[in-house]
Amino acid sequence: MQKDKEKYRDIDEDAILKGMSPEELEQLECELQEMDPENAMLPAGMRQRDQTKKSPTGPFNREALLGHLEKQALELADREDLVPFTKEKKGKAFIPKQVKREIPQDEQITLEPELEEALKNASDAEMCDIAAILGMYTLMSNKQYYDALTSGNIANTEGINSVVKPDAYKLYPDEPPNPTNVEESLKRIRDDDSSLTDVNLNNIKDIPIPTLKDVFDAMKSNTSVRSLSIAATRSNDPVAHAAAEMLRENKSLQSLNIESNFMTGEGMTDIVSALKENTTLTEIKINNQRQMLGDSVEMEIADMLEKNTSIIKIGYHFTQQGPRARAAMAITRNNDLLRQKRVG
Repeated sequence: MQKDKEKYRDIDEDAILKGMSPEELEQLECELQEMDPENAMLPAGMRQRDQTKKSPTGPFNREALLGHLEKQALELADREDLVPFTKEKKGKAFIPKQVKREIPQDEQITLEPELEEALKNASDAEMCDIAAILGMYTLMSNKQYYDALTSGNIANTEGINSVVKPDAYKLYPDEPPNPTNVEESLKRIRDDDSSLTDVNLNNIKDIPIPTLKDVFDAMKSNTSVRSLSIAATRSNDPVAHAAAEMLRENKSLQSLNIESNFMTGEGMTDIVSALKENTTLTEIKINNQRQMLGDSVEMEIADMLEKNTSIIKIGYHFTQQGPRARAAMAITRNNDLLRQKRVG
């Protein structure tokens, strides 16, 4: 199936469009308007063609529409209740029984008069300190209990009521945005800058799709970059196809991170097929795509790992036990091969 799809990539769409008649172009336009009705990236009004045949009666008038809906609601008769509602209360109100529990004789504790007098007049803070001394940590918060054990100073100014109080919430600043200059990085990749070994474009939301494709196109002939990361950049299948073509030609990249994007099973299958021919990549991260990749893609990933002896780390959470076990065995084998090369 993958080979059947590849033969359509080199088709000249412009030549086909020039040879179509006006009627065929109009029909094509109607079909294209409803090609992707579930694409959440498009506005709701652009996901399918307009099928309304009635001519418009005038411009949209929000006030008139609300007035018409309110009038219809007032004219609609209320549904009669099967049992008419009354404010009368039926039955007797529930009153729980007040049962006074008496402590059994064998559970009663008798203290010396001096000690009982001291406990009767002790404040909440002093009672909490006594609980710490006796090891009754259920009457204290964890912080108070461990502070008492480590510091030896058990003075508690808040009393037993502090048990229900949480620790103060710590405010942490937001993570700063990615400072990477995309255009400058793309130029340095094209120039094969030897000082550029790590390209990090993570979490940059406004990178155009053509720019991401240009990055992978420039990586085909680059020999300096060892790590490339485009996590959370809203990359889709066209970017995945560009990444697959790069992996077939690049011989220096060692780590690729494409996590948290919009790639589907089709684009991921192309990348996996390209990894079967790649012998330099050692780490690949493909987890957390917008939709589940599916069982067939997981089988392809496991098959690729069994044939590829260079990948020692893969970032993907398998949903099926079979592919997960096969992938784990393949990764273990690759790490053993690397260890044997390093030792021998």
